[in-house]
Amino acid sequence: MAMYVIGIDFGTESGRVLLVNAQNGEVIGTDYTLYKHGVMDQSFIDGSNLPDSWALQHPDDYLDVLRQSIPKVLNQTNVKPEEIIGIGLDFTASTVLPVSEDGTPLCVLPEWKTNPHSYVKLWKHHAAQKYADEVNRIAKLRGEPFLERYGGEISSEWMIPKILQVLREAPDIYTAADIFIEAGDWVVWKLTGNHTRNACAAGYKACWDREDGYPSKEFFQQLDPQIADLIGTKIPHQVLDVGTIAGMLTSDWAEQLGLSPNTAVSVATIDAHASVPAIGVNQPGQMVIAMGTSFCHMLLGETKCSIGGIPGTVDGGIIPGFVGYEAGQPAGGDMLAWYVRNLVSPDFAPISQKNEASIHQVLTERAENIPPGGTGLLALDWFNGNRSVLMDADLSGVIVGLTLSTKPEEIYRALLESIAFGTRVIVEQFEKSKVSVEAIHACGGVAVKNPLFIHILADVTGKEIYVNDIAYAPGIGAAMLGAVAAGSSKGGYDSIEQAVGKMGSTSRNRFKPNMEAKQVYDHLFNEYCRLHDRFGRKNSDILKNLKNIKAQGKAEGIN
Repeated sequence: MAMYVIGIDFGTESGRVLLVNAQNGEVIGTDYTLYKHGVMDQSFIDGSNLPDSWALQHPDDYLDVLRQSIPKVLNQTNVKPEEIIGIGLDFTASTVLPVSEDGTPLCVLPEWKTNPHSYVKLWKHHAAQKYADEVNRIAKLRGEPFLERYGGEISSEWMIPKILQVLREAPDIYTAADIFIEAGDWVVWKLTGNHTRNACAAGYKACWDREDGYPSKEFFQQLDPQIADLIGTKIPHQVLDVGTIAGMLTSDWAEQLGLSPNTAVSVATIDAHASVPAIGVNQPGQMVIAMGTSFCHMLLGETKCSIGGIPGTVDGGIIPGFVGYEAGQPAGGDMLAWYVRNLVSPDFAPISQKNEASIHQVLTERAENIPPGGTGLLALDWFNGNRSVLMDADLSGVIVGLTLSTKPEEIYRALLESIAFGTRVIVEQFEKSKVSVEAIHACGGVAVKNPLFIHILADVTGKEIYVNDIAYAPGIGAAMLGAVAAGSSKGGYDSIEQAVGKMGSTSRNRFKPNMEAKQVYDHLFNEYCRLHDRFGRKNSDILKNLKNIKAQGKAEGIN
């Protein structure tokens, strides 16, 4: 009898449920649910304005994904509850919420629901950057070794700066919160009744290390005496490897979802990192880039190296037994969508309708006719700040070379090229530290939908690019972790490597670099590096001053 596993991929704006054959990785059913409250980055739940750089969510939306999409997938496939052996889930990170001792989110309690700090702070909540700066300053002053694992700095996307923001700006919320928890771990807690922490999120987003644990009490005491006892109270010490069973599905949730309480639930993992086993990568030297709203670059290694500007080095963070390196670009598909939504001429709408193609497709087709270097433009893809290698969320995007004759497709291609150049910076940073990048494996929406970008990436980096045409890599990877949690005795697997061998994708399209195009891009990359260093290192205050002037104008209400 065939056995199945459920993978749940919690993204930025929706959650997707997959039902996957545990023997071969085939997806036999899928459904998604949009978050009812969406991303609150402009207006709070009561309609009031939020400050710049905020991004909140409501945790009930995550439970709605379970209640709506799992029964729909079961109805699609007619799979029996007893044939489903495991559940795994992935989540954006660091996506943090304050909860009471029993796991109740503070935002659902009447006394706290009007306070924005009681809600989920999404991964792209960048309003905690000044607190990240404070963490970095104290850690550098003390010579804390944990900073080396994150390229020398952490950013606003990490858990500790977000908690520190709550303490400083809403101390009553900090006091009321018995626990601060990653949203992925919280969902696992709801499903199983067991409070667990996963090594992926703890390692990459909460400064935890397999050997050293979390930063010391002395560090937190110097950071702020009120936070000295954070570890061991509001954040527990114990951390579990990805693929570990967190517990069995509670009878209550089994009834709500139409599943058996004999279903194993894996500890959570980060969404991008779940893609690595899904596309069949379980060896060093193969970089995996999850290309969605943001880009996440992951690389397995056999030895731990501290690499400047690479914001994640975690032993066992992706697959136990390997050191997992993580880098990232916070604006990928997000940036392209912003451009199309806000700056492309309305004249493109009828062209799009006539050709029965999206505006992205129209722009891509036109951009394909532009040769490398043919736009006269350079861009910095820092529209959500820079994660690698500058580690500065307060930076912003730049486009230079614009004239009155610049065309929309030229800007679009320049934005594509800026992402590729940013990736090359990351690749070269690894290679300077003797960490090999032999090839690049791409997955996610941008990889599958935009072959022009993949060609550009191959030409810019000089690397072969393998695109996996699986549509839902994170969800499949999460399902694989569910199969490992179930174990071989129930029809699953006893290790992630075993699951990769049976369930991982081997369907890949290869893109080889055009060396003539690479020569042009080498010249353009030199100019990109000058621009990168001018605005990111030497004169980064220009971009930050612009943000400050904007904020001051808003605060003073000047018209």
